[in-house]
Amino acid sequence: MTPKKRATVKDVAQLAGVSAGTVSNALSGKRRVDSDTQARITAAIDALGYVPNLAARGMRTGRAGTIAIFSSMPVAVAAGQSRLGFLMEIAASAAVSAMENNVALLLIPPITEPATALGTIGFDGAILVEPSADDPYLELLAARGVPTVVIGPAEDMPSLAVTLNYRKMASLLCDHLVESGARRFMLVTGQSARASNIIFREVYTERCSTLGMEPEVIVIPEAAGEAGAQAALEAHIASRGAPDGVLVPIDAMATGVMAALRSHGLAVPQSVKVATRYDGLRARSETPPLTALNLHLDEVAKLATRLLVDSIESGASATSVTAPEPALVVRGATGSP
Repeated sequence: MTPKKRATVKDVAQLAGVSAGTVSNALSGKRRVDSDTQARITAAIDALGYVPNLAARGMRTGRAGTIAIFSSMPVAVAAGQSRLGFLMEIAASAAVSAMENNVALLLIPPITEPATALGTIGFDGAILVEPSADDPYLELLAARGVPTVVIGPAEDMPSLAVTLNYRKMASLLCDHLVESGARRFMLVTGQSARASNIIFREVYTERCSTLGMEPEVIVIPEAAGEAGAQAALEAHIASRGAPDGVLVPIDAMATGVMAALRSHGLAVPQSVKVATRYDGLRARSETPPLTALNLHLDEVAKLATRLLVDSIESGASATSVTAPEPALVVRGATGSP
């Protein structure tokens, strides 16, 4: 059986009655094509069964046709055993948005040697999720001139950004714990220089000063994850007694906090109220479910992808957009059914 000849851009152009350049513009989105012409091109593509030759397009443009998403957060936090954590939710939405913009998304798992990921795979731009101030990926991407969108902080980051309002996040959760009746609540957070860790500590300390409450902060290396949080809180309770609330922004650590409270026979929310930052699988599947924040990560991912694609096309390198405001999701761990 003779293989069917693959349709080309010229075939589509001839059937649609337009130039090959117009077909290319319609496919790439580089230049606007009026709706009637677009409809004729779409009909011709459907009739011919045309599939773009991405390899050939890459050779013409010098682009890989892919973008990558990175996080230097350890696997214990970025994904964990469920593989359905913060990074994965952003990646899933970014993948859909990337396809809508005619590019593919590469998910680069957190690894110990960042240069490995950058040296073996070609991509046109990168999304970097919640980097620390001294993030190794940020430095490498900048040194190699890779267009990069940061999700998280915008200050002191020489790149494009989708800015997350960490101060609003911390304030919502601290205020809710107070409103729920907590009068001696503590903070369990990560050790790295990520803006989320730093700002949560700042806001918590400010609230303690306002309330006349002694700060109680446990700082844990992020790589320790759930087990580290459990061990640290168990030791804290043994030496200082149990708090009546725990704010634990990193959801993997929140799972460890809940295990520590159970091991001491402390009921949630009757004895201790617990809140975390990210309303993900861990928060929703705890018993009782944890109060958390809807961070609108699907919209954050779309904003980051669109910003990156626009930067690759236009060369813009210093733009930031603001993520949707976080929304409190009150659940049983702070007393709400």
